[in-house]
Formats: sequence, structure tokens, C-alpha cells
Amino acid sequence: MSKNVDQLPEGGWGIKLMSQLSDHLSYISTPDQRNCLLIVKNYEVKGLNQSPYLQKASILERGIEYFKPMNGLKYPSQQQTICDNPLQKFYLQVRTDLKELDQVLQWFNQLRHLPISQTVLMQCQLILAEGFTNAVRHAHRGLSWQTPIELEIAVFHERVEMKIWDYGQA
Repeated sequence: MSKNVDQLPEGGWGIKLMSQLSDHLSYISTPDQRNCLLIVKNYEVKGLNQSPYLQKASILERGIEYFKPMNGLKYPSQQQTICDNPLQKFYLQVRTDLKELDQVLQWFNQLRHLPISQTVLMQCQLILAEGFTNAVRHAHRGLSWQTPIELEIAVFHERVEMKIWDYGQA
């Protein structure tokens, strides 16, 4: 059952914070008995000086994306690749232990070399830390410390997707 973030009890401030910092936040049960917290954060490529031509192309691409479901327009295969294939992907599995947060944050530092602004990186790091600690404290409450928490970060052109899988109750 899905709840609006504003309807969460006062103790749900971490989820509210993640919702405010992200561009998309969802939590779903998967067929393999896991739950997945999906966080999406959009960004502008650091140091990219967009010409008016590129800005228009970006607007055109957004327009095509908007109308695509309505009229069956297809992206050219090259554009589809740019949108759907990650530039880089990182994966980590840790135990259900708050002490693992240091390892999670060190793992996240792999993104520092990418052309993403410091502000967006700090927001993503905060969201990831909050999502991980929520999985330990809430989703895995009562489960063995050996129960894995799986994390994945996929970096796309102009967006970062972070996934946190837990084995708690849906």
C-alpha cells in the first residue's frame, strides 16, 4: 500500500527529507521477496556550456518524450541508448549493521570524479545514508545482522538512480 509522503507520521522525517531532496522516490516489493527503494536525482553536467542549439534540442527531446506515449513516436536508436543505458554502474552488498555506513559512504565516493556538482553529490550522499540507515533500523528490525542490504547506483546522462534493496516486510 502506497502512502503520500505528507501522510507519514512525525517519525517519518527521514523519508520526507529524502523526498524533498530527490526528484523521484518510490518503495516497491519485488517478485524475489525483496523491497526496493528507488531514488532518482537529476543533475546538469558540470562544466557543460550549453549553446542555444543544445538547449533547444533538449527542449525538443523533452517534448518528444512527453508526447511519445500519446502518438507512438519512437526515439532514434542512438537517443534511446543515451537515455536508457547508464554511463556507469556501481554495486555494493553489506550486512544489516549501522557500522557498515562508513563502507557505504566510502563506496559512494566513487562518484566524486564524475561531472556532477558538489551540491548534487552531497544531496545524493545524504539520501543514500538516510535510505541505508532506514533499511537497517526499520525494514530489517528483528532480522539477523547477516541479512544483506544491496545498493546500486546507476549514473545516466543528467540523472543518478540509487536503489536500496532490503528483505523486510513490504
